[in-house]
Amino acid sequence: MKILKTSLIIASAAIISSCGGNAPVISTPIENIDTLPLKRAPLTETQTKKWGAYDLLRDTIPGMSVDRAYKEIIKGKKGQKVIVAVIDSGIDVEHEDLKNVLWTNKKEIAGNGKDDDNNGYVDDIHGWNFLGDIVAENMEYVRLIKQLDPKYSGKTDSSIGAADREEFALYQQAKAEFEKDSQEALANKARYEQIVSQVKPAHAAMIKKLGKKDYTKKDLAAIANPTEAEQQQITSLNQMFNFGDTIPEVLEQLKGGIEYFDGRLDSHFNTSKDFRAVLGDNPNDFNDKSYGNNDVDGPDPKKADARHGTHVAGIIGAQRNNSIGINGVANNVEIMVVRAVPDGDEYDKDIALAIRYAVDNGAKVINTSFGKYYSPNPEWVWDAIKYASSKDVLIVNAAGNEGINLDSKQVYPNDQKGTGSEIGDTFITIGALNTKYGSELVANFSNYGVSNVDVFAPGVKIWSTTPLNTYEYLQGTSMAAPAVAGVAAVIRSQYPKLSAKQVKQILMNSGLSSKTPVILGGDASNQDQFTNITKSGKMVNMYNALILASKTAQ
Repeated sequence: MKILKTSLIIASAAIISSCGGNAPVISTPIENIDTLPLKRAPLTETQTKKWGAYDLLRDTIPGMSVDRAYKEIIKGKKGQKVIVAVIDSGIDVEHEDLKNVLWTNKKEIAGNGKDDDNNGYVDDIHGWNFLGDIVAENMEYVRLIKQLDPKYSGKTDSSIGAADREEFALYQQAKAEFEKDSQEALANKARYEQIVSQVKPAHAAMIKKLGKKDYTKKDLAAIANPTEAEQQQITSLNQMFNFGDTIPEVLEQLKGGIEYFDGRLDSHFNTSKDFRAVLGDNPNDFNDKSYGNNDVDGPDPKKADARHGTHVAGIIGAQRNNSIGINGVANNVEIMVVRAVPDGDEYDKDIALAIRYAVDNGAKVINTSFGKYYSPNPEWVWDAIKYASSKDVLIVNAAGNEGINLDSKQVYPNDQKGTGSEIGDTFITIGALNTKYGSELVANFSNYGVSNVDVFAPGVKIWSTTPLNTYEYLQGTSMAAPAVAGVAAVIRSQYPKLSAKQVKQILMNSGLSSKTPVILGGDASNQDQFTNITKSGKMVNMYNALILASKTAQ
């Protein structure tokens, strides 16, 4: 692939101060990135763990120039506290790198069993858990099938009246997707189980022959005169070394895969169990709002169900410069925890109420790293999005991980119906970037769309906080959205008079653009200009965003 590789010419940045208020930033934005030499060497471990903070100009890594922005623009500027709500699976509120940056409801008296602030939620100290003790859930199309089965099971198109045809078509579509996905999960589980059945005895045989568990490919190659059976075992084990450094490690991965697909069959595709029953509410009645609890990290003592939300929270605002773990994108941030996303598809009512809860309790930025392709009550969420816009709150939303064009398929939540006008003007949707600048810039899983995806941000192999004081790599547009939420929080902290609508436009207008053709959906035959796959044609850049915010605020 032909990519220009000449040097980038850019003026040096400087900052001047003035009396009173925020000083204007006198600096030249980063631009002309298509002339940047490509980075050929693989990232080091240190670079990989913080690549989203790097600067494309100086490091040839397509990060958001976070470190450069702190060093050259923010420096000692304190800014104001900004509350960022994380609507997700829950957050480990005791995590070493998050416990000092949590939002605390000062109007509530902890542990007294009363709704002191009369907001409808008892003892909501760090947020609210709209799921109660629910962890697993159905996919939305499975819930739809269960609802419509009594009406349409066994019927054909010719037996359906005109008034029901649209609903029947949706039912058929849901059934087809259910059959495809559930059978795929069943087949994957069976394949993993078959691999394990072959690898385990081969591994046991090699342990016996070599006298150790953590043997290497070199050890296998050194076996002299293997029998025919041993040669088959060696061949099988050598293949496994493509997936891990040791066979025990690979077996553990295979076990995790079996558990994952088994879990999907037992929850996502379960057509008989009502997971919602434990909450005691009516999910189809928006006025039934008295449910859930204040256990925002969820019911699991090991907090495994809070892994996703904890990771998202760390990207946004893990305590900076505390010599522990990582630095979140934003300083001066308070993380509000709103648990509303189960292992499965979320309910529209929970999401709508979660957005309203965040808005009513002071959040200025809301992160929504979730999504689905069926929605029985999208109007509830759309109304909540309108409400957030009316209250000057920015919602930062993940585009999704199916590698598809969202202009051709409706996703929920979103602020548009298809490619129509926006429902709210403070809702921004984020695609995911890869670590590699050039044709592989877009993550192979990231959704895109010139109408429905606004900007892109780092989303591949992101190192962040996970429960019980641990840290892991995760990836997805779920990781790209909080990176942008962090930048938005910094802008709102440094320039509090800017509206949420202005912050959205700053994020879109200040980013870096590229004319390089990029691979979409991981398919090398499907390429387009980066400017054609997102509304702004930009990648979020914190350095540039603060420069534009400074000018806008004057």
